[in-house]
Amino acid sequence: MATSSPVRVLCIGGSTRPNSSSEKAVKVSAAAAEAGGAVVDLMVSRDLMFPIYDTETADRTAEAERFVKAARAADALIIASPGYHGSMSGMLKNVLDYLEDTNKDERVYLDGVPVGCIAVSYGWQATVSTLQSIRTTVHALRGWPSPFGATINATEPIFDADGACIDDRARFGLETVAKQVVEFAQLRKAGLLPDVSGGSV
Repeated sequence: MATSSPVRVLCIGGSTRPNSSSEKAVKVSAAAAEAGGAVVDLMVSRDLMFPIYDTETADRTAEAERFVKAARAADALIIASPGYHGSMSGMLKNVLDYLEDTNKDERVYLDGVPVGCIAVSYGWQATVSTLQSIRTTVHALRGWPSPFGATINATEPIFDADGACIDDRARFGLETVAKQVVEFAQLRKAGLLPDVSGGSV
């Protein structure tokens, strides 16, 4: 399906530890999004270590400014979080808190934006609660969580030393998330879906 320009997908994820399983997971999805015709902006791990979001100052680090700029330009997002104590990591939640800087924009927060959701944890139980926490936050930001949410159990051999996904089930999930958000964003960009955004507050 042709659109006037390719959709832009902002992919964020990982932990404070570079090359973590959640970083590898979002990179697999990012590659699938590119293969589907999207232009990808990727921010992972140490790129996302912003100061705690502070409503009392407009001062922002270069990294935080880059994120907000990329979020404003994005037609879709993909988020991969490790499971920390049954929820998304504090780092990823803090990153999403920076979307408050868009509260006066024409498109507020993630209003009407498809968002792929990926949870990575040591054990299946934590992947479920982490995925739910991502979806809850995306809903609060007016985004559309992907119908399929990828869950990765990091206790199993999922990635090789180079970050390639060697588990067929996991790769299917990560690629499906990318496929769903890219196709949704392409349909929106082509004007084949109704406007589901609510506008500014």
